[in-house]
Parts: sequence; structure tokens; C-alpha cells
Amino acid sequence: MPSFDIVSEVPMHEVQNAVDNANRELMGRFDFRNVDASFTLVEKDKKIRLEADGDFQIQQMDDILRNKAAKRNIDTASLTFETPEQSGKRWSQDVKLKDGIDKDMAKKIVKMIKDGKFKVTTQIMDEVIRVTGKKKDDLQLVIAEVRKAELGQPFQFVNFRD
Repeated sequence: MPSFDIVSEVPMHEVQNAVDNANRELMGRFDFRNVDASFTLVEKDKKIRLEADGDFQIQQMDDILRNKAAKRNIDTASLTFETPEQSGKRWSQDVKLKDGIDKDMAKKIVKMIKDGKFKVTTQIMDEVIRVTGKKKDDLQLVIAEVRKAELGQPFQFVNFRD
């Protein structure tokens, strides 16, 4: 029986490239001359840390990061910008990467598929949702439905098997 998996993954090598490109742009911008500002990727926590001397600079850095991520084909819906914090004279902001499908989102997707009356079965396996059906056409309808839904997170469809 044909099947596929629904996943939500952020390519970390592309995130690293986007962070490197953003740091490179900071070095070349006139408005960041003589300013201690940087982007840092913390891979184990799956977040990007922005640090600068002022709140306004953090806001500009947000725009730089969004542009660089979009150029690297990283869906900006997978970036969660937290509120900037001040400690002393320094400002910092964390940008969390949405990677994986949590239980609540998985249940919401499965419910949406079941409400659509598709002739498929779904199975939640940790951070992956497996969809199985008798016909490829049914599976393609499910893919179209999930893509159309505004769920606030990008999804990929992998391991399509006959």
C-alpha cells in the first residue's frame, strides 16, 4: 500500500549558512560600524541568538535574519522570534527553530485529515505522521489539504512509497 510521512524539519546546514551570511552583512553595513553585534547559532538548543548594543539594532537584525533565511529557502514560519531582553547595556534576543511536530500539532493534523473523509489511515510516530492509503490519488489529496491549511509551521512530505 502506498504511504508517505509528514515531517517538519529545518536544514541546520542552511541555517548555519544564513547565520554566516547575516554576520557577513553586519560587518559591511554602515549603520553597524563600530557596533558590537552578532548572530550566534546554538545547535543543541536549536536557536539563534542575536546580540547588539540597542533595541533598534536588534529589530534591524531581525529583518536581516529573515531575509537571509528566505534566500536560503528556510521557511520563516519555522522561526519564532522571542521578545528582546536587556541586561546591562547589551540587548539580546533568541530565535527558536521549529523542528519536528509536537503532539498537539500532530493530533490537529490527524483530526484535519479524518474530518476530510479521505480514504487513508494515519499513524503518529514521535515527530512523524505516517499516512497510508490504497490509492496514490488519495495520498495526493491529503498532501494538498495539509499544504493548504494554515498551521503556522512548514511541513515536508517524505518517504513516498508504492
